[in-house]
Parts: sequence; structure tokens; C-alpha cells
Amino acid sequence: MTNPVQKQNHSIRWWPGVLLFIAMLSAVIWVHLQPEWPFQKRNLFSAQIGGISGILLLGWWTFLSRAPNRLRLSVTFGLVGLVVLCATLFRVRGVSGDLLPIVELRWTKRALPEASTCYQSSISPALNPLKDSTNSFPQFLGPDRNGVLAGPKLETNWLAHPPEILWRQSVGAGWSGFVIIGDACITHEQCGPDECVTAYKLRTGKPIWAHTNQGRYDTVIAGEGPRATPTVASNHVFTCGGTGILNCLDLVSGKLIWTRDVIADSGGKIPQWGYTSSPLVVDGLVIVHGGEGVQRSVFAYRIEDGTLLWTAGTNPPSYASLTLATLAEMQQVLAFNHGSVSAHDPATGATLWEKPWGNRNVVCASPVVVGTNRVLFSSGYGVGAELIEVTRVSSHRLSAKRVWKSIRMKSKFAHMFARDGNLYGLDDGIFACLNLADGSQRWKEGRYGHGQGLLVGGNYLLMAESGELVLLRPMPESPNELSRFRVFNSKTWNPIVLSGDLLLARNDREAVCLRLKISP
Repeated sequence: MTNPVQKQNHSIRWWPGVLLFIAMLSAVIWVHLQPEWPFQKRNLFSAQIGGISGILLLGWWTFLSRAPNRLRLSVTFGLVGLVVLCATLFRVRGVSGDLLPIVELRWTKRALPEASTCYQSSISPALNPLKDSTNSFPQFLGPDRNGVLAGPKLETNWLAHPPEILWRQSVGAGWSGFVIIGDACITHEQCGPDECVTAYKLRTGKPIWAHTNQGRYDTVIAGEGPRATPTVASNHVFTCGGTGILNCLDLVSGKLIWTRDVIADSGGKIPQWGYTSSPLVVDGLVIVHGGEGVQRSVFAYRIEDGTLLWTAGTNPPSYASLTLATLAEMQQVLAFNHGSVSAHDPATGATLWEKPWGNRNVVCASPVVVGTNRVLFSSGYGVGAELIEVTRVSSHRLSAKRVWKSIRMKSKFAHMFARDGNLYGLDDGIFACLNLADGSQRWKEGRYGHGQGLLVGGNYLLMAESGELVLLRPMPESPNELSRFRVFNSKTWNPIVLSGDLLLARNDREAVCLRLKISP
């Protein structure tokens, strides 16, 4: 009699999986212990390590673990099914400023403005926005385009005197900010297939007029809609859409005066993150960046009819809006380009000075003038800040040299400000203060994400990326946070504006008008 063949039982081979998991965990910890790496780089590397490790672990379990067939296949198909189920139920609707995915259910719908809002094109004389033009906020970063306002003096105790919500309503997608002129506020938003330049009544949010252009910029990583804040000058509204359409509109009626396709004029293409250059108006010219992929960054058009008068630059354009400054007693347009910083004569576009910049990565933050001949630039992705001193070489030429460079202020796209010999701003999303004399860090604390702010008197109004409005009184010793007020519950990258005691804020979903208590 023969003995029956007995099946051999093999125990699960755990050690390859354990080694893979330990290696993955060690690699992620090592990445997050690199203090000089920007958050974006750490997050991307961690995601890549996790993805590769997950595939390797699944391969080990399926083919090399020696687990019983039923258990092995159940776990493998269960995990694959879970991934398919998650992909079916959820979608990525964008990323944070640190490139972390923002996930929502696929059937989630957001409220959109009514069609009548986007397509109204006339204005009643009774709604004339020019009847009171005091306390206007006519362009990106305010009257002086520097994010600094002299007043008013704000009440700092928001527990006793919280901001009052005058109105809240849905708006079309986009990262544009508002501008304010008299009783009107104007922004740029996406309405279906069209980009809408929309004027609202400041105190009620009711629509006044709208101008539409067919065009839509939309990517998962960058978001949807226009991203450049309008500019108001000489009773005109100048806007640049996400696809590079430059419009000149009548302020009172919203009617089109002229339009240009900046991308076509430059011979370039729509930038990866969309067209973001907020128009700069100087001496009868409106000046903007061009399209991606060309070696001309600056384009100047005549206000009256949109004629292209000059182009300038030797590098491709970036995402930072142009700035007008007087350095070394010479007026100049500062351009933060892809791979360089440069200054140009506003009348002719002639290059006054130019200097290499960065690691060829994205630059967005506006420069900060910190003296009669000094200007500071900063960008994220591990680059940092650099203080540049400008001196006169001849009547038509300047030179620029570095005073100091610091990795301690990496402003991804939030505007910084200088005060009493110190520089304040968001260093990769964390509020920080540097000594302007040498670039040394005084402090760094308070994670607010990649938000936007305004210096109002001695206080700083900061809209955190999370949608929370924060009031601080920054000092060389500490950020000195005073109050907080929840405004939105979703990602907020848009710049805020203030006119008197009225603060306007928006994101890609809704807009809010707040009345702030003024301190007597």
C-alpha cells in the first residue's frame, strides 16, 4: 500500500515585503528631513516613493509572497478593486500650493452665478460707479501696486467686534482678484465656455455689467478660469484672460473699446499655469507679459487703440505681474522673467539692466522696492530671495549687483512687504521675517499656506490658503497674531482688496464683502 502524497505547506515569505516597507518609510523620512528642500519637492518625492513602493509591494505579494492562492488573489484583486472604486467615486479637483491633491466626490456640484449675471451688458445711469472714486483700489496690490495701504486703523479684537458679512454669493471660477472704483467692484471669472469681466455694486454684490470673451483655461493642477486681476485707469478697464486675451473696456458701460491676443502677438503659447500678468498702465501704455516659449517677455500697447508699440526682454516671460519703480533716479518697468530679472524704459522698452535668476522654475511673486536704489526679488521651489542694488552707469544704462542672497524667504506667489528695516512674507507658506541689512532670519512661525495679504497701517491682513482671514501686527520679535475669522472653506489663492472699511475677498467658488470695524 502506498502512502498518499501529502501537500507541502509553505509559510508566507514576509521578509521582502518588510524590507520594502522599511525602505519606503526610511526614504520618506529622509526626504522630509531635508530642511532646504521646498515643501513642493518633498511632497512630490514622497508621492513618487509611495507610488513606486506600492507597486513593488503589490508585486511581491502577488508573485513572491508564497501566500495561499485564495488569500493572495483575494488581497490583490481587493486592492485593485479598491483603487478602481476610489477612482470611480472621487476626482482630483486641484492641488494646494504645496502640490498636495484636493479630492472631492465626482458628483459634487458647485453653485454657479446665474446666466443673467454673466451676460448683462448695459448699465443704468443711476449705478454710475464714478460718482464716488475715493478710497479706490484700482489695480493688483492696490493704488501703488505694492500691497501697502496707509490706513484705516483697524479694530484688532475680532471676538468683540467680528467682521460683518455684507454679502456672499457664488462667482465663476478663477484666481483673479477684485478692483474697486467708487461704488463698483470688478473681477474676472469663468462662466461656462466664456471668460466674464463682471462689475458688481460694492455694497450689495448686485451685477452692474459684464463683458464676455469666448475662452477657457482649465487644468487639474492649475485650476480653471482667468487668473490676472483687472486694472482701472483713465475710465478704462484693462483685463487679461487665462488664454492671453487683452481687453480695453469702458468703465461705466463695460463695452469693448479694443482687444488684442497677446499670445498671438508674441508668437508664443499659453503658459503652463495659464496667463497671469495683471496689466500695468504707464504714460499712455498698457504693458503686459507675452506668451510662453519665446525670448521676448514684455509687450506694450497704446491705450487709445491697442497698437503694439514695443516689445522687450531676452528671456521668456514668467507669471509675475510687471511693476513700475524708480531706482537710481530712473523710472523703470521691472520684469520677473523665466531665468532673469530685468528693468526696461517705459517709453521705449530698452533694457536698463538685467540679471540671471533662479533655477528656471516658476516665478510669481512681485518684486519689493526697499529703497531709492534697492529692490528685492524672491521665488519658491528652493530658490529664495535676493536683494539687488541698482546704480547708474550712464544716462541710459544702469547696473545691478547682489547685496545678499537668502534661502530663508521663498515666496511662491504671495507678495512680501518691507517695514522698518525688515522684510516680511510667506516663506513656502510659513510667515517669516528677515533682516533687510544682511538677509538673516529673525523668526519663522505660523503656517498659513500660500495665501495673499495687505499691510494696512501697522497691521497685516492675511487671507490664508485655507480661506481664513488672519489679522497680525508683525514685529521684528514675532508675528504677533491678533485675530482670525473664517471666510471660506476651500482653497483661496486670490488677492484681497480693501476700500475704507470694506474688504472684498473671493476664491474660485464664491465672493464675500466684509465690513471691518474701524478703531476710533
